[in-house]
Amino acid sequence: MTTKKGRILTGDRPTGKMHLGHYVGSLANRIRLQSTYDCFFIVADLHTLTTKPEREHIAQLGQNVRDCVLDYLSVGIDPDQSTIFLQSGVPETYELNLIFENLVTVARLERIPSLKDMARAADLEESMPFGLLGYPVLQAADILLPRAHLVPVGKDNESHVEVTREIARRFNYLYGEVFPIPDVLVGDIPTLVGTDGQAKMSKSLGNTIFLSDSAEEVTQKVRGMYTDPNRIRADIPGRVEGNPVFIYHDAFNPNLDEVNDLKERYLLGKVGDVEVKKKLSAAINNFLEPFRERRARYEAQPGLIEDVLIAGTERARAEAHKTMDAVREAMGMYRLPVRTI
Repeated sequence: MTTKKGRILTGDRPTGKMHLGHYVGSLANRIRLQSTYDCFFIVADLHTLTTKPEREHIAQLGQNVRDCVLDYLSVGIDPDQSTIFLQSGVPETYELNLIFENLVTVARLERIPSLKDMARAADLEESMPFGLLGYPVLQAADILLPRAHLVPVGKDNESHVEVTREIARRFNYLYGEVFPIPDVLVGDIPTLVGTDGQAKMSKSLGNTIFLSDSAEEVTQKVRGMYTDPNRIRADIPGRVEGNPVFIYHDAFNPNLDEVNDLKERYLLGKVGDVEVKKKLSAAINNFLEPFRERRARYEAQPGLIEDVLIAGTERARAEAHKTMDAVREAMGMYRLPVRTI
């Protein structure tokens, strides 16, 4: 039996279907590492409440959770190797979150730039909820409940993991060594620009290519992609560096000879955007086709998603129970005696 190198915790808020930005930012690392690490992948439904606590959004969580797990399975995350679980199904999360809230200051949390971005995107700049300010603390509870050693995340969550590291050090200093200090692993492409070429790929901005998109949807989205705005004709030399179409070619087109040929001709004004985008559509569709095939297979199995989540959440709870026993013992917390009737 192969000895695992350590334990991983990472995951996603179930806010809808996942896209190529999620893949290059974190999913690719999860797939690569799941055979060598003990992996816990969290579907973080509680985190969605920090920006969308309204009942109509909560009512969508069931479907969003299923879509998230289906995306995991379709890209190649194996539930026989990895633990996929639901955050709200692990009540120890609430307890550890409360303990950690007392180990970090408001001023420290207010310095996290990504929280301001999240508040701005949710139109909460002038009235940030306590839960959103404490988002990284809840993440720390997620990461440290299974006592993870490594956290694969996108670039925008790197600063959150640093808060986790600080909280783990603070707890260990005050009470004794319970938690590892987790390392962060950022994807090879930390931030993937959206199809609009203006901002990172984001569902809220409508500039995404979803992992579940059909071949026709991919082709349509690529056809409308932002390129070099100064290139109004195919015979005008274009800009390759920073051009979203070529960023995507580099990320998803394994045919390096084709990519290099397109770049050379683009720089010389000897190829049009139509050909460049046509070949990009083909490359992305080839990349996504195995995902589509797996998705169709899993969708045809009623109850599979629920079975995966139940089994994973049971294992996550078992690990959380062990951790909380160690936490309470280290802290010297009073425990009520158990009486039998």
